[in-house]
Amino acid sequence: MKRTSIFYGLITMVCLTSCTKLIKIDTSDFVTDKDYHSFANVDEVVITHTNLFFDIDFDNNVINGSNEISYKKLKTDAKTLVLDSRNLTINEVHSVNSKGITKPLNWTFGQTHKALGQAIIIDLPNNSNESIVVNYTTSPQASGLQWLKPEQTSDKKHPFLFSQSQAIHARSWIPLQDSPQVRHTYTATVKLNRDLRPVMSAYNNPNLAGDTKVYHFDMPQAIPSYLIAIGVGNLKYKAISHRSGVWAEPSILEAAAYEFEDTEKMIQAGEQLYGEYVWDTYELLILPSSFPFGGMENPRLSFITPTVIAGDKSLVSLIAHELAHSWSGNLVTNATWRDLWLNEGFTTYFESRITELVNGKEIKNMEAVLSYQGLLEEIETLSDKEQKLALDIRGQDPDDAFSGIPYDKGRMMLDWLESEYGRDKFDVFVKNYFNHFAFQSITTEIFMKYLEDNLINKHPGIVNIDQVNEWVFQPGIPKTAVIPATDLFKKIDLITTKWMNNEISSNEIPTTNWNTQQWLYFLNNMPENFNKKRMIELDKQFNLTDSKNAEIAHIWYVLSIQNNYKFAFEKMEKYLIEIGRRKLIVPLYRELSKTPENKAWGQKVYAMARPGYHGLAQTTIDKIFD
Repeated sequence: MKRTSIFYGLITMVCLTSCTKLIKIDTSDFVTDKDYHSFANVDEVVITHTNLFFDIDFDNNVINGSNEISYKKLKTDAKTLVLDSRNLTINEVHSVNSKGITKPLNWTFGQTHKALGQAIIIDLPNNSNESIVVNYTTSPQASGLQWLKPEQTSDKKHPFLFSQSQAIHARSWIPLQDSPQVRHTYTATVKLNRDLRPVMSAYNNPNLAGDTKVYHFDMPQAIPSYLIAIGVGNLKYKAISHRSGVWAEPSILEAAAYEFEDTEKMIQAGEQLYGEYVWDTYELLILPSSFPFGGMENPRLSFITPTVIAGDKSLVSLIAHELAHSWSGNLVTNATWRDLWLNEGFTTYFESRITELVNGKEIKNMEAVLSYQGLLEEIETLSDKEQKLALDIRGQDPDDAFSGIPYDKGRMMLDWLESEYGRDKFDVFVKNYFNHFAFQSITTEIFMKYLEDNLINKHPGIVNIDQVNEWVFQPGIPKTAVIPATDLFKKIDLITTKWMNNEISSNEIPTTNWNTQQWLYFLNNMPENFNKKRMIELDKQFNLTDSKNAEIAHIWYVLSIQNNYKFAFEKMEKYLIEIGRRKLIVPLYRELSKTPENKAWGQKVYAMARPGYHGLAQTTIDKIFD
């Protein structure tokens, strides 16, 4: 994908009258701690608390909202508070003092930017003890919200709403300083016009009466804006342990509770590795299948795709990943989206360690091999710039930062450090790192200095900083990488060779005890001479076209497109319409687009499926089909 190089340095020009206040573009050299994806004047004023009110209007697909902002001046002469917004209608801005007396405040929009939205520039009240209230209405097309009709949900009976604030979509449903540099607490009141249940990334009391129309939430720990989250639907709750449980629609609640019943074991494994879980409760919200991601690590309430409910707990490493974010990401946060690898690399490494403790070393190794293979394939499609851990994404939507690089290359760097220093030394370093930077947002450079002082210099002669710099600032995978491997996959390679050489038949392939990871490896590593005849043979033996495992079905449908196995297309159509997870659907559309006939078929299916996809998925697939 072609990348642009426009710099988004944002400097507010303060205007004392009601004239338009412009946001200028700064073309100075790169500043490592500057958030180029926010208009907020965080060097002058920072939000410390937001008191939110949401009136959820399912009839018009909007939120009529209010944000009461408490703030702190970092510069005594600061005159304005600059917020981020995108497609919000601002109805009123005023100050309010401790006695409840309000006073209108002058404000204006900045210029509109396609990726960043608009700045809201508010004149600060004379008394800094007064809070600022912004009353607003969201757009029905808010990028951070998805409104689902009943037929798009699991139960097909009630509408559903969920948010997705990462990376900079919080500004589309809340006017705030939408930068991971700014951490603040929040309280919220949610009003509903029908009998549904809201939940948020806060404490969710499962014992409230079902006919309640107004709900209150409290997040007492300071979090960045991208972790503010809401879900509203016909939700029921089932506890897993004293501090964990599942929220889901009734039809999938029991299946989800069974699938994720080891969540408490994962929490305990995380605490055993790197210290106390500090968020009190950890719950899962199972979203409708249109959710564009596997999961989202909203604190206290991870959002989870139903596509990982396989019935055999084979895909629960996703839960380990979202839980691990409770330390790496939610507790210690990337300061800008350039530093995304600090969130995702540490989390993917932490996930593997939890998986090893709960499910065993072989599962961990198999998943590492599959991730490594996927990373190598992805690297072939990325420019050198996109292969670096510390990304320069000025001029781009920060969603572009999300690839296998911050996740899997980041994890591999930490695997390498672990192998060099040994687990004992490295685990001490990681635990101290989380404690040292708890509830802070840091840059790559801050991490590198901490690594040098507390690991490299503390244990000299093992690793040098130039080796680390190669991982972080250079493309590709360094030669120092520890390449994952497992004997179980080597055995599958032998079986595949024998089958392809007609030394064994399909019914002799020993799949009885295979788990999902083994199936994925088997299907994903078919040789180049694999063809439609082999497809028919496998399908007849294992009924792969009808697989209920979303990950296995995905790989099978990719093979079906590549080998023009039309028998699978009818089920693939249903799959593409029912599932909105980008990881599973985008590669299928890309494969379909490679031939005129399949592209025409894919466009027809996409026309039916698109209304049920999240905006993030729509944007990606729109580009595939021009």
